[in-house]
Amino acid sequence: MVWKNPWYDPSKAHHTPEGFCNPEADLRQPGDLQRWRKERKAQGLPFPPAEGYEAFIRQWWQPADLSGEDDAVWWLGHACLLLRNNNRYCLIDPALSKRASPLRFYGPARKTPASLNINQLPSLDTVLISHNHYDHLDKPTVQRIIRRFPEVHFIVPLGLKAWFVKQGARRVTALDWWESTQHVGFTVHAVPARHWSMRTLKDRNRSLWCGWVVQTKNLRFWFTGDSGYSENLLEISQRLGPFNLAALPVGAYAPTWFMRGQHMDPEQAVSLHRDIGCPHSIPIHWGVFELADESLDEPPQTLAQSMEVAGLDGSRFRAWRIGEKMSVNNISQD
Repeated sequence: MVWKNPWYDPSKAHHTPEGFCNPEADLRQPGDLQRWRKERKAQGLPFPPAEGYEAFIRQWWQPADLSGEDDAVWWLGHACLLLRNNNRYCLIDPALSKRASPLRFYGPARKTPASLNINQLPSLDTVLISHNHYDHLDKPTVQRIIRRFPEVHFIVPLGLKAWFVKQGARRVTALDWWESTQHVGFTVHAVPARHWSMRTLKDRNRSLWCGWVVQTKNLRFWFTGDSGYSENLLEISQRLGPFNLAALPVGAYAPTWFMRGQHMDPEQAVSLHRDIGCPHSIPIHWGVFELADESLDEPPQTLAQSMEVAGLDGSRFRAWRIGEKMSVNNISQD
């Protein structure tokens, strides 16, 4: 039986009868995956951080401190963020397991510890998932969330609702690009990203991928999710900005000839940061899993250099420590 996209809308450019697609052209050619894997193996990539993994952890990791009641944002490593608004908590792309893989014994292993355990959360109201890749949609973490917070509300892209219901989730909302919903003080918009989806060999692009814009009384936050660079992304700022906070990806970009259609490099992230008005920006998608050829310590170095070359205020887009917190008051009053 041929699978047909049940959400297909011929009026939308990212919909096809067979699944979802990017408006931008696919930059990969047949055989590129095999070429990358061969070159990666031959060169022994990625290399460890310059001072080793233990030194990297000492420099870039700390346990998340949830004390206080102020509205705040935490970066929990890779693409995972935690938002607190009026003592309501929202998690984004929580992947807190030891591997980003369907297997417990094989696949990309966590190189830095998780900075937060689900049991440490005093409450959890909302979880946003950008797409179904294993470093963003982590089944063990989702199952722990459902056991501890059975009434949590998952907000996901089209095509993922059935997966969450199968895990036991009671409240799931699926959105297409440019659709929105509200929950406990958070207004959430699903927005475009330049990426793709696949969780098994048979479901490529059958579920959508997205970024999120989250609005509260004092916060206008754009979480890009996984995305290659595209000028089309500027429409998000035009429609829903200006933003006072953004989370922009700076990792898993090497080699650029292979990764550029799905992941930004730091220079492209700096360009996007500048073009959306230089809000406070959190560099994400680095520091935890070795998914591409750059070393774990390369993204923060390259980001700082790119900000300097661009002549921009480095304090507004600088590498955070995993587990670091910023008060929304510091963002909204800037």
